[in-house]
Amino acid sequence: MFVDNVKIYIKAGNGGKGAISFRREKGIPNGGPDGGNGGRGGNIIFRATRDLNNLVGFRYHAHFRAQNGSPGGSNNKIGKSGENLIINVPQGTVIRDDETGKVIADLFYLDRDYVILVGGDGGKGNAFFKSPTRQAPHFSQTGEVTKEYAVRLELKTIADVGLIGYPNVGKSTLLSVVSNARPKIANYHFTTLSPNLGVVKYYEHNFVVADIPGLIEGASEGQGLGHEFLKHIERTRLLVHVIDISSEDGREPYLDYLTINSELKKFNEKLASRPQIVVLNKIDRLRDYSVVEEFKYRLGKDKKVICVSAVVRENIEELIRTIWQELEKLPQLTPIAIEELNLDQKDKTGIKIEKLGNGVYEVSGGLIENISRGIVVNDYESLSYFWKRLKNDGIIDELKKQGVKDGDTIKIGKIDFEYIE
Repeated sequence: MFVDNVKIYIKAGNGGKGAISFRREKGIPNGGPDGGNGGRGGNIIFRATRDLNNLVGFRYHAHFRAQNGSPGGSNNKIGKSGENLIINVPQGTVIRDDETGKVIADLFYLDRDYVILVGGDGGKGNAFFKSPTRQAPHFSQTGEVTKEYAVRLELKTIADVGLIGYPNVGKSTLLSVVSNARPKIANYHFTTLSPNLGVVKYYEHNFVVADIPGLIEGASEGQGLGHEFLKHIERTRLLVHVIDISSEDGREPYLDYLTINSELKKFNEKLASRPQIVVLNKIDRLRDYSVVEEFKYRLGKDKKVICVSAVVRENIEELIRTIWQELEKLPQLTPIAIEELNLDQKDKTGIKIEKLGNGVYEVSGGLIENISRGIVVNDYESLSYFWKRLKNDGIIDELKKQGVKDGDTIKIGKIDFEYIE
């Protein structure tokens, strides 16, 4: 089974909880706080590898979670960070936000790590909250809890050259004789059920050729297999359009040429305008060579046409040389532009105050979420620290600007306060 488009769910690790601990030493109030910070959660990392050529494995394993950070310990021990989760995918995989469709990453290069989600921060231990007026804090901070995201993986084959044409025109055979690829070959339609890649060597140079299956009339609307696989030639720099000039299947070669190009145009205007070399295959089966001249005449002088026989390897060297000469004139392949750089960009400074009516104000935002982690409502020192942060970070001043007054209720997460001037 060939799979090139899947939806998966990814989640970075949560941060570990800070510890509440006290040393038992003479002369230190309450033993002295020594609770360590929690460890950071693991990251979600994607890596492109040669070992995979499609996304079928993700059909059966769609949820990926990095390891959580460990809690802090006594004696100021910092919790162990969670292990990063590395997800291997085929080269050319594009990662999109499933909700917006925006490109998060294009795994264009091999063996390069793409950090998609960053693990949550570890919570502070009670040692962090010690101050001259707070000698023995009995509270710590919880670790940062990360969100789960749905992303879509879409494989777009990376190749310099795309072989296009009707089924059974000899594309797979041609690929097998010009490259190191060994595709399945048989004399019936849709033998090739997935894109095949081959590396072609031309003296000291190499280039990659992709055989794209299933192009027929109506491919751009989903007929045959072409609708699924047309995207695999979007990255190519050059198209090699293979035509069965022998007409053994009863089709008219020039009409085939027009039909396939019409499908390309319907699918993607840029793809249709890509440079093409026309390859007239199966010339060994011709009885009347005038059909070649007629085809060239109808095509026009501005198109490159090469006659070959993939089966008997006639003119194969000329074809390889012509392809390389054309590639040298064309710009190199480049990754798709990133549209959404940070999927889970964390807001740790934002403040949002909403007046709900009847003297109730709701405070939210990244800053308030960050400082409220681990606040213990029934602990005086914990609440005192929290209130001090509200004042020092300007949240109280902002509430006053919004009209808060004595007796009003302030909602912060699951906590409700009565405001007292």
